Amino acid sequence: MILGEHLVAAVENLHLANRPVMLHTSLRSFGTAIDGGADTLIDALLAHGCTVLTPAFTEPQFGLPAPADMRPARNGLDYTAPVVEKHRPETVPYAVDCGLVNPRLGVLPAVLIRRAGAVRGRHPLNSFAAIGPRAAELIDVQSPDDVYGPIRELAERGGAILLVGVGLDRMTALHLAEQRAGRRLFTRWARGEAGEVRMVEVGSCSGGFPRLEPVLGPLARSVVVGASRWRAYPAQQVLATATAAIAADRHITHCPDADCLLCRHAIAGGPTTA
Repeated sequence: MILGEHLVAAVENLHLANRPVMLHTSLRSFGTAIDGGADTLIDALLAHGCTVLTPAFTEPQFGLPAPADMRPARNGLDYTAPVVEKHRPETVPYAVDCGLVNPRLGVLPAVLIRRAGAVRGRHPLNSFAAIGPRAAELIDVQSPDDVYGPIRELAERGGAILLVGVGLDRMTALHLAEQRAGRRLFTRWARGEAGEVRMVEVGSCSGGFPRLEPVLGPLARSVVVGASRWRAYPAQQVLATATAAIAADRHITHCPDADCLLCRHAIAGGPTTA
């Protein structure tokens, strides 16, 4: 069994104390149970003065079909494809206290949003959640029109990105690097706080992000806990390095699926406004 002291030692070895940390994790990667589960991992970071930031996305729960008058071209979508049936009423708008997270994100985000002191963003499809001394500072900058504000804020505050048993395809910050390299973010649809249907910013396909390993790998500090490999990256350097790599080779982020519409449209520059 993995104990809290093992996680604390890993945080110390990665020099994460007193920094905001964007956390992407697979608890299964440890190969055995953590005593106390996801809470113990969060506590290990909080005990060192970290602020923990994590995606808390809700596309399956609150996404809407594309309205006929809000369909930009080159938006990573086939508007003629059948609409996936939803299991929630489309009249229900997202709320920061909805208690829902896309289950594909794993256990930890769902645990974090339920903790006392957790703060969650107002983006209806791609919110972030944080806990710790700088949580409000990171989250308050997010809006439906500035989805990656918390990542930008984390980087400006000397923060780190921590991958716990997962690869670069889970590093959400690389979508901000895509944007900085000149790609427009995709748009999707959700209800605003007043119940209106509106477009919001979202990211693209991340299946090709591991192709950035040659340029990002040297930036990481690494430790192993149980069977889980942890890699901690300086967020500011990741963004600068990835942005330069994408600008130099726009195809570098293409996923293994040659027909991926998301990748094709992102590489072409993203949605058109005409």
